[in-house]
Amino acid sequence: MARKKRTSPLEDIVIIASKFPWWISVVLAGVIFFTFRALPARNPGNLVSPMFAMLGQFFVAPAFLIGAGISAFNSMKQRKLYETVKSRADVASLNEMSWGEFETLVAEHFKRKGFEVAREGGSCPDGGIDLVLRKGREKHLVQCKQWKAYKVSVQPVREFYGVMAAAGAAGGYFVTSGTFTEDAKAFVRGLNLELIDGQKLKSMIGTVANVAPAPSTAQVAPPVTPRCPKCGAAMQVRLARKGANAGQKFWGCSTYPKCNGTQIIEVADPAPVSQNSEALQPKEKEKRSCPDCGSELVLRTFQSGPKEGQSFYACLPCKKAWPVQPKEEPEKSRPDCGSELVLKK
Repeated sequence: MARKKRTSPLEDIVIIASKFPWWISVVLAGVIFFTFRALPARNPGNLVSPMFAMLGQFFVAPAFLIGAGISAFNSMKQRKLYETVKSRADVASLNEMSWGEFETLVAEHFKRKGFEVAREGGSCPDGGIDLVLRKGREKHLVQCKQWKAYKVSVQPVREFYGVMAAAGAAGGYFVTSGTFTEDAKAFVRGLNLELIDGQKLKSMIGTVANVAPAPSTAQVAPPVTPRCPKCGAAMQVRLARKGANAGQKFWGCSTYPKCNGTQIIEVADPAPVSQNSEALQPKEKEKRSCPDCGSELVLRTFQSGPKEGQSFYACLPCKKAWPVQPKEEPEKSRPDCGSELVLKK
């Protein structure tokens, strides 16, 4: 195993400062400079104070400024790489970059999704946790694998999930430029762990920066102003004050009382609820047992992460989870002869 290269304290300061946003490092450099500059005045007669003041002003503060410059350069390089991949129509751009650039690309992607990103990758292209994402109090882990010719099997995915459990992460993302095996996809069912292959990552990069915020349910688009059916003039929204429809709004001719044309305001029907989504919401009274230990499973819902809002069955003693399967359709009869129909998969 290669020995870790030893660095000086000033090099360590530069490395730490380069991990901060550049403006934070600039502010820290200014605070350190003026703090050490005022140190001799606060301790007159102390021969050690001028030495510390010189060290802070001319060594520590410039080290933070150097780190700020490195942070700004890396941030600009990261954005440029992201835009380059976004402009490409194929997935080949993911395989043409190095593993370090691939990790940088993934970090920029999650940064644009609103996460605070901290890079934890080591000096090798395949080392444990690569990124730590934070949003509020939740922590999510990311592992990146730029495998050009091989599928990611279930073994590294299982090992990464064990790392997530040991770190107490709320969720995780396993990202690769290639694909995943069917065993790996089956393993993450019911787990708050998302597998992102090359095709999915390229699609997400092409849309995340251009996605418009979803309109609020409380905001309703204004109705299109119709024309009066009698005279053809524009109509106005009016409020009925008398009669059986008192208090309700309707379209009235803008030339009233010259024309008394009216029209009912049509309200769009609410969006139908998907039958599949209803099937995925099981009844809380339904009881299921763990297939491994026989303990009663608890119905829970992911509160954050890639599968936020989805339900799953959890076994507390085994610390395992199973996805909620949609309910099968009831048996039906054939409309022609009345025979019982058999549901097949």
